[in-house]
Amino acid sequence: MSSQSIHYRVEPADLNAHLFRVTLSIAQPAPEQTVSLPVWIPGSYLVREFSKNLQQLTARQGRKKLPLEQLDKNSWCVRANPAKMLELSYEVYALDNSVRTAWLDADRGFFNGTSLCLRVHGQEDVAHELELVPTPSTLRWCVATGLRAVAGSKTGWGRYLAADYDELVDCPVEMGAFWSGNFTACGIAHRFVLAGASASFDGARLLSDVKRICEAEIRFWHGIGRGAGAQAPQRNYLFMLNAVDDGYGGLEHRNSTALICQRRDLPRLGIGQQSEGYGTLLGLISHEYFHTWNVKRLRPADFTRYHYDGEQYTQLLWFFEGFTSYYDDLLLHRAGLLDDAGYLKLLGKTINQVLQTPGREIQSLAQSSMDAWVKYYRQDENTPNATVSYYTKGALVALCLDLTLRAEGRCDLDQVMRALWQRCQGGPMTEQDFSQVLLALGGRSFATEISAWIHGKDELPLQRLLPRFGVAMQQDPATLAQQLGLRVSETQGIQIKNVLRAGLAEQAGFAAGDEWLGIEVAASQAWRLHKLDDVALYAGLAAEVVALVARDKRLLRLNLTLPKPSTATVWRLTVADARTLGKWLEVKSPPGH
Repeated sequence: MSSQSIHYRVEPADLNAHLFRVTLSIAQPAPEQTVSLPVWIPGSYLVREFSKNLQQLTARQGRKKLPLEQLDKNSWCVRANPAKMLELSYEVYALDNSVRTAWLDADRGFFNGTSLCLRVHGQEDVAHELELVPTPSTLRWCVATGLRAVAGSKTGWGRYLAADYDELVDCPVEMGAFWSGNFTACGIAHRFVLAGASASFDGARLLSDVKRICEAEIRFWHGIGRGAGAQAPQRNYLFMLNAVDDGYGGLEHRNSTALICQRRDLPRLGIGQQSEGYGTLLGLISHEYFHTWNVKRLRPADFTRYHYDGEQYTQLLWFFEGFTSYYDDLLLHRAGLLDDAGYLKLLGKTINQVLQTPGREIQSLAQSSMDAWVKYYRQDENTPNATVSYYTKGALVALCLDLTLRAEGRCDLDQVMRALWQRCQGGPMTEQDFSQVLLALGGRSFATEISAWIHGKDELPLQRLLPRFGVAMQQDPATLAQQLGLRVSETQGIQIKNVLRAGLAEQAGFAAGDEWLGIEVAASQAWRLHKLDDVALYAGLAAEVVALVARDKRLLRLNLTLPKPSTATVWRLTVADARTLGKWLEVKSPPGH
């Protein structure tokens, strides 16, 4: 038996039933020992009720079975003899193929500790040991995790040690016959494991590109000198990527990240110019790696200690997610993986996303951060009308602050980020810390901008700032969906997903969930629609049509005013002055390095 007072034994017990078996041993239990399973996972702000997947919980000391009292939806209490080992056994159902919970089938296993590991109340700060034990069906599998191995096999099965419960549940585990590769970035060992790849996957290309990202970000925070890696908070790092037919996302951890992408977006052998989807994957990797500093160490003071039993609020997600979203693509550019035109294309996409969201006039960024638990992570048909994303608008606030600081000539946002890291010692920070660093480096108060852009709902000064840095802002005609104020799916006919506030479609009476079947142009002309482009084909120069809509099996006739040509536009960013643009986009060495 382990010498550690808290020990978890995890087995992939039944692959076809998707069940992990967990045995928790507590060397010195409390007389009334409470245990609980988290209801959320840090980095994903939604109560997910992980205890719904826990079953067959039993307790015993030696041969004596002890009764368990359930206290609430995720907590239990057992009366125990403090002088004897307490053993809890249970199963966890695992069939969520995301980065947030757990998965187990005949090909692959994955779990976050928040889904499998009961928290032992009163002993969260002692060392926790995790023992991963193969079953006959999984003997050929390998294991990867960011936890420190203390005993085990070359394939990864064995015992791992965490300093406390927080570290245990912040190091997910990947199991299976995955592809694995290694590289060193600024002296730090990195490992990349990938499940679900096809035969066309180019592993060498992926490792080479990800290494450039990691080096760019380590140097961003710690300079270009030889000692940059030694100053980084992680001594090693693990990327875990699950390639599926349809999926996308990532979740940051202290020295690892769990990622999911479409299989077709992986780099392919024998192809020089990779797909746009591969660029999106690199942007995701850049985003999650940047979180190693910005949110996992430098984090809201509200998250000084995680509380796993309920919502934990902060108004600062615009900084920790939004500013990270600003830097993810910018650092791809600085790593040489994105050219000027490609970067401006992505930036233009972000600008248009925000400007086409009516909710930006309803909700501030600070409110968006607070409401993440009930709005951002619970999106519905009204979401774009009532909310703004702290990712996208937060990225544009970072852009505006960066360009404003550069225009005033005293510093830039890179220096602000590094100064915050130093001021807060890579730990909890407040909005006041941010304001004070802006004042110290920028030479003036930025209270007006913070009030207007973060706590208010003012439009951002993009048209004033971007041209000063070599960017041409051109207006192109919007799509018909954008002109009508619609977001649609066209996979099987025209399905209405969102009706945007004050648009022509809302005025006509469209509703989310409608199927747009056709139009009547005149009393004798009715046309079946398959794509939105068909509207222009059949309507011709008509100013109004009757939209034929199916709603709850009823057929409706809606009088729709069609947009006039060129009345709605979207922004397209291009390079006007490459030299001026380079002063913003190119990397500069931190002072003193």
